[in-house]
Amino acid sequence: MAETHVLFVEDDDVIREATQLALERDGFRVTAMPDGLSGLDAFRAQRPDIALLDVMLPGMDGVSLCRRIRDESTVPVIMLSARADSIDVVLGLEAGADDYVTKPFDGSVLMARIRAVLRRFGHAGGAGAGEHDEPADGGGLLVFGEGDLEVDTEGMEVRRGGAPVALTPTEMRLLLEFSSAPGTVLSRDKLLERVWDYGWGGDTRVVDVHVQRLRAKIGQDRIETVRGFGYKLKS
Repeated sequence: MAETHVLFVEDDDVIREATQLALERDGFRVTAMPDGLSGLDAFRAQRPDIALLDVMLPGMDGVSLCRRIRDESTVPVIMLSARADSIDVVLGLEAGADDYVTKPFDGSVLMARIRAVLRRFGHAGGAGAGEHDEPADGGGLLVFGEGDLEVDTEGMEVRRGGAPVALTPTEMRLLLEFSSAPGTVLSRDKLLERVWDYGWGGDTRVVDVHVQRLRAKIGQDRIETVRGFGYKLKS
């Protein structure tokens, strides 16, 4: 089994070296860079399986780097933020990050989050990772809104008004959860569990921002907010 390649961009020498060693001990191959510009160059040259990006980086900040990566690839991105309540968390998610981890972080928590993201994307995820989960729906073509929205759960393709819609794997899994039970309200906690593979309580901002991004692609009125409960896909 090929090693999973991690791009780790962190300007703090101590954190960068310690985290790189921990990742390598866990079976990952790591390319570590100290700033955003060298991180972008490394991403383009090596095309890693996953990127870990600190928010505060010299040269190019982590949010801008995430946006540049997302313009070119659907590779999973995890942001590292020093403050859980920082606006940088939301900015990173809006830029296209799939998840975030707050610093200082426990090594086991970081590894668990990396593997959870990699499982969603179908990568090996280092030593001991699980297999890629099956889609929420068993397969077939799902049609919504009198044909305006089509979800091909076998080909993993989405069309809106006949035109293809480009979704990240996380957005696709979120849409699969909604489309497997149209009209049913799904709580944020349930979506965290099913899409983000959180076996513990997580920050629901991850869900809210991804729902916003999904709405922008499939139609703002397609996913309805049920205040106090969660979201549902209009049947």
